[in-house]
Amino acid sequence: MVHGFPESWYSWRHQITAIAGAGYMAAALDVRGYGGSDKPEEIAAYSVADLAGDIVDVIDALDLRGAVIVGHDWGAVQVYAAAIRHPEKIRAVVGISVPASKHPQLKPSESWKKLYADTLFYQVYFQKEGAAEAEFEADLPRFVRIFFTSLSADASIKDNVLIRPKHAERLLDGLPDPVDLPNWLSQADVDFYAESFRASGLRGPLNRYRCADIDWEQMLPYAERNIDQPSLFIGGIQEPTRYMIPGIDRFDDPVPRMTDIRGIHMLDGVGHWVQQEAPEKTSELIVGFLRSL
Repeated sequence: MVHGFPESWYSWRHQITAIAGAGYMAAALDVRGYGGSDKPEEIAAYSVADLAGDIVDVIDALDLRGAVIVGHDWGAVQVYAAAIRHPEKIRAVVGISVPASKHPQLKPSESWKKLYADTLFYQVYFQKEGAAEAEFEADLPRFVRIFFTSLSADASIKDNVLIRPKHAERLLDGLPDPVDLPNWLSQADVDFYAESFRASGLRGPLNRYRCADIDWEQMLPYAERNIDQPSLFIGGIQEPTRYMIPGIDRFDDPVPRMTDIRGIHMLDGVGHWVQQEAPEKTSELIVGFLRSL
């Protein structure tokens, strides 16, 4: 299991127990830059090729026969890349929240200029080294509370951290800091994430975004390759990232690159943090998929 931003192995805490309880080996890593994993300074060290390589290294350390890989958010992008670049190691794929899209024609930096000329797009904000680090690290519990709740089904699907007013100087300004946490996110959860980022810093996690054009170059030779392994996709109906490209619903076809899709499941009342907002249903779907292979 491979997590996204801003998470850790901990985001899979519910699935680890369920999958292991069903008789399978369950493993969830801290992605490079997070928690107990290495945290190189240079931006290029966080490219999708390097992170897909990390996934394969973990697989080799656990079971040379290969593995079923599950990814959420940036973790989904990484498992898709691993399945395409290292098909001999990947037995099946589960993608959560982020579609398995075709290789885009334009580099991300070129697309952003056209799509977000009149707004502040969060990935553009993250490109300036040190800016997001300074904002988020100044109050890590607040960062965790706002980031998690604003992208969940507990918030307005149109009022979140993804796209802010053009004049905004900081990403979180103007977004509500919840007085009461949603029922799927406890104070202990907030504390765990905040302490993890206090120990590791946010440069590594944010460097993932700064590799967008590097990723585009690295995956260009694989542009015509598909994910041919048995695959499953799970999304939340209230997922705000599905609308982050103006005029497009990314869930109209979330699996154009998967040739052996075994199921597409859209969960009502669920936003971006699928495996945490709907832990039992997500675990049930993953275990059912494993049993079907």
